[in-house]
Amino acid sequence: MAKHRIAILGSTGSIGKQSLEIIRNNKNLFQAEVLTANNNWQLLVNQAIEFLPDSVVIANESHYLKVKEALARFPIKVYSGKKSLEEIVENDNIDTVISALVGYSGLFPTIAAIKAGKKIALANKETLVVAGEIVMKLAEEYMVPILPVDSEHSAIFQCLVGEKGDLEKIILTASGGPFLHTPIRKLKDVTAEDALKHPKWSMGAKVTIDSATMMNKGFEVIEAKWLFGVNPKNIEVVIHPQAVIHSMVQFADGAIKAQLGSPDMRIPIQYALTFPERIFQKNNRYDFLKDGIFNFHEAEPARFRNLFLAYNALRRAGNSPCVLNAANEVAVASFLDRKIGFIDMTEVIEHTLENVSYIESPSLDDYRLSDAESRIVAEEYVKKNKNKKLICGLK
Repeated sequence: MAKHRIAILGSTGSIGKQSLEIIRNNKNLFQAEVLTANNNWQLLVNQAIEFLPDSVVIANESHYLKVKEALARFPIKVYSGKKSLEEIVENDNIDTVISALVGYSGLFPTIAAIKAGKKIALANKETLVVAGEIVMKLAEEYMVPILPVDSEHSAIFQCLVGEKGDLEKIILTASGGPFLHTPIRKLKDVTAEDALKHPKWSMGAKVTIDSATMMNKGFEVIEAKWLFGVNPKNIEVVIHPQAVIHSMVQFADGAIKAQLGSPDMRIPIQYALTFPERIFQKNNRYDFLKDGIFNFHEAEPARFRNLFLAYNALRRAGNSPCVLNAANEVAVASFLDRKIGFIDMTEVIEHTLENVSYIESPSLDDYRLSDAESRIVAEEYVKKNKNKKLICGLK
């Protein structure tokens, strides 16, 4: 049986590294054909030497010569630049594209992969946050399956496999992050180091901050709307600190199905690669007798304002989710650079949503322009207010 040939967009990130672990443990089934990175050229080189892909792409062109020289003695093609990410996924030697780039950068390579007829294992939620309607129409037009890698959306997908009944509600679970029980008045004192300590999941810095603010969950609400065709009012978020129930679905008869397991992203990654089959994976099995206590809490609007900004952007539709994403990327980067405080991120996002031109039915070019405009508005607001004490939510 021929090996399944995989391109990993973002192979040096958390999802990318775990994807390669799955390939390493199943060399009879999978071959890494394309690996890409943005800045981490050293790790990209190491991965390429181990997995011997057909091609690698280093998006940051300043690292091209270093990668080229390091791989000179190997039969590996080396490309650079962001445009190469869109071109490489069109190669005939690729069956599945794991879209694991961070943020807006994943949108156009994923679209290129869809147009090339590749199966998509989607870990880049921003693709659907920014342009969900266009992306899903393209997937239908090109008859391309989009299989979710996010643990929550994989859980929903697994619960729906084989079901013919009417879906009444999606219940997205959230761990609540590191500040679930922190007094709201003390959130203004949270540091980047504090926010990067997620209690359950090991993720990249940007996703970890989004999890701490619950913007990640807001993005997942938007993603769920497009993946599963559900009205936003039928998508509920509940806090589940144990992070064992990865999400649930409720049907018209009131029955609820849930997908459970230890917090381990290798499970949804592998399922996306092997669907509709399941194969063995060595990991920690959940022990109900040892750990079988589940708690659920409401997502407090005062604590998790970013979640409700996402709901509002989804209801407003048009280019609002695109603006939301761009503003959030600027806000998170500014927080990690210590330019603004933790709760200031919400202020930046709100200001940007209020001051960027609204487009009711955006095209892909409109999304490009909205993304650029949003970043300018957000960055100017950060620059103007970084020396002031923004106390969003506590006014």
